[in-house]
Amino acid sequence: MLLRALRVWGALLLITLVACPAMTADAATSTHRRSTSKTSASSSKTTVGKTRRVRAKGRVAVRRRRARRLAPPRGGVYARNAVVMDPSTDRVLFEKGAGETVSIASLTKLMTALVFLEQKPDLRRVVTVTRDEIRGGGHTRLLNNEQVALYDLLHMSLMNSDNVATRVLSRESGLSPERFVARMNEKAAELGLASTRFAEPTGLDPRNVSTATEMARLLRAAANHYLIREITTTPSYVFVTEYTGRRRTISRTHHIVNTNRLLRANRYEFACSKTGYIGASGYCVATWVRDEGRDLIAVVLGAPTNATRFADVVRLVQRTEMNVDQATP
Repeated sequence: MLLRALRVWGALLLITLVACPAMTADAATSTHRRSTSKTSASSSKTTVGKTRRVRAKGRVAVRRRRARRLAPPRGGVYARNAVVMDPSTDRVLFEKGAGETVSIASLTKLMTALVFLEQKPDLRRVVTVTRDEIRGGGHTRLLNNEQVALYDLLHMSLMNSDNVATRVLSRESGLSPERFVARMNEKAAELGLASTRFAEPTGLDPRNVSTATEMARLLRAAANHYLIREITTTPSYVFVTEYTGRRRTISRTHHIVNTNRLLRANRYEFACSKTGYIGASGYCVATWVRDEGRDLIAVVLGAPTNATRFADVVRLVQRTEMNVDQATP
């Protein structure tokens, strides 16, 4: 019995000795896992913190870049060329590269309208659009074989710079294409616009050039015609045409919106305005502004975006009015 008891106790002791190292190893492993878990959590928190700091710095940098873009540039305007003129005295109140000869894009259409109306057309007359005008004319709402009144085409030309409508007006003026352009240049000379040249009537050709100062004078001359003055200051216009297709004739309703967005802001009263854009010219606008009894003509040529050309006009008007008020005793 004693021997058997000794054997049992010996076996238990042996089992205990064998199990103890495993238990010790498990404990050590568990301790290591807890330590590693704590280290990983700490490292994860550090990484998240760094990521948040980097993102915060990025947001600050973006806000600073936006602020720099929105801040008025040196010289007061984003455009490459600009002028503000008193239309009653011809006095230049602000200028930036105002004498530099540059492309004028669809500001050309002011002269086109003057030459067209000079021919005393019957604006109620309905004419047909052809493929010759549509080809290379850019974006338009007009279709081949569409019948449109000259009065409506003049609105399309001056309000949203439709090149196809402008080509039809030139065709229906009674002058040949060559003679029409020659008359545009003759009219420029008559108005004393020595740096102004026209190669065609729409403004698509970058060889249509002028200066900011001379565009202000052209706008003033165009504003003397009641119809140009009325059309260029109309915010929107609706008219109906007839389109002859292969099988039948249908009516088409056109709703056009003036490209001068300042007309819809109700900030100023306008006597005349025209916008323009091609790649060579940048964004352009010429406008006659009336504010608190004061008349100003502001011309912006070569603005970098559609929005900045109008922001330039507002800034120029505000700046000029402030300078005039300060100079008044």
